[in-house]
Amino acid sequence: MLLNALQQTAASTLPLHLPAHGRGTGLPPGLAALITPQLARLDLPELPSLGGPLLCRGAVAEAQQAIAQLWGSRSCWFGVNGSTGLLQAALLGALGPGQGLLCPRNLHRSVLHGAVLAGIEPIYYNLPFAEDWGMHRPVDVTWFHQVLETLGSQDCTVNLVLLVNPTYQGLSAPLTPLVQLCHDHGLAVLVDEAHGSHFRGHDALPRDALAAGADLVVHSAHKSLPGLTQTAVLHCCGERVCKDELEQGLLLLQTSSPSSLLLAATELAAAWPHQQPLAAGLLSRAMDRWNQWQQELTHGGWLVSPSDDPLRLRLCTMGRGHSGLELDDHLLAFGVAGELPEPAGLTFYMGLQTPGRALHQLQQALAQLPWPQGHRQGSQVMPPLPTPLLARSAVPPRTAWFGPSRRLPLQQAVGHVVAEAITPYPPGIPLLLPGERLDEARCTWLLRYSHLWQQLDDALDTVKVLA
Repeated sequence: MLLNALQQTAASTLPLHLPAHGRGTGLPPGLAALITPQLARLDLPELPSLGGPLLCRGAVAEAQQAIAQLWGSRSCWFGVNGSTGLLQAALLGALGPGQGLLCPRNLHRSVLHGAVLAGIEPIYYNLPFAEDWGMHRPVDVTWFHQVLETLGSQDCTVNLVLLVNPTYQGLSAPLTPLVQLCHDHGLAVLVDEAHGSHFRGHDALPRDALAAGADLVVHSAHKSLPGLTQTAVLHCCGERVCKDELEQGLLLLQTSSPSSLLLAATELAAAWPHQQPLAAGLLSRAMDRWNQWQQELTHGGWLVSPSDDPLRLRLCTMGRGHSGLELDDHLLAFGVAGELPEPAGLTFYMGLQTPGRALHQLQQALAQLPWPQGHRQGSQVMPPLPTPLLARSAVPPRTAWFGPSRRLPLQQAVGHVVAEAITPYPPGIPLLLPGERLDEARCTWLLRYSHLWQQLDDALDTVKVLA
């Protein structure tokens, strides 16, 4: 275990090396009061006995090999720049400049930034929309067949497919047949599983991406595993992606001074789903808690959206005359912070352990809403953004990002290539991405529904376009 190696190294090595705080003895008083001396002594650099994520020897390399064996991957790397850094490193390692990435519109913005860095060309596929819940659903095999057929008919060449699973609202796609479908078409698959890393821990949860046969998988250790913020793991399976090129991508984007403490925490979090029956027991209680919350909130007149993930619960606000963004504002005044406010709902992240009185506090805050109780028929339903099943950027994101630009009123920008991402409620589905051409349909949609976005003032009045 990496943590044991840190303790042994700290006990046997004279600290004539970085970091400057001298194993805690020189920390500022305020920080020293928060961090125990035992912990501060373990803040070690890449000493020979420890190594680092890209070194073939040392305790870190051994820890990565152990985690890869647990998960059944060929290789894995720990990261301390979150799933953001590892997604971008995966793109740089798997694709060269000008190559194509087939990616969903619910991509994380780190993928967009990775496309800018790598000079790759994304081709965006749309997601099915559940109008009864006001949210996008994950793709299924039938939908993805249509995506690939459209890809062929439009003579688009892609070299890697990105799947995001589960969605931010907790819905999971059938990964095994989707991955097989991509492989049948000769395409490698990268799965952003930042919010589904815990699926491995319980048989009742959806099948995880590595078990489904994905080539590259990124796990977040703090979003869906009991790890610390900014820790993550990149897994590589099979021979479709070159390990050496992945390490080149990691070398470009990962720090040369990773925190040994964070690396040790990553190992412990990544091993957690395999610590049975501990993990299964905790997830079973999470499922029971989700069902209890769903029953009580439904009894109180609320609509609870379907979910495959017991760690997140979404209240649907459709039919109440107000949006999820307004609900979020109201709840914040009562000390209740949601995770994802949207026009049609508000998602809460319940996590592996929820405070005992959390449901009671939420119910009390909901009871103070100045809204009509119960579901109202005939209320306005926001239609999905009018985007095609498959869309190719007019220019690569890198060109749009770095090219000369100017701002235009939204209505005057129709026909122009946008030079910024418009995502009113991160991490929601982007409405426009750099390199796309603004069409009349999306402009009309943006103008009509701009009143639903929170605290944007005049943000949608203008858009940055290529000059």
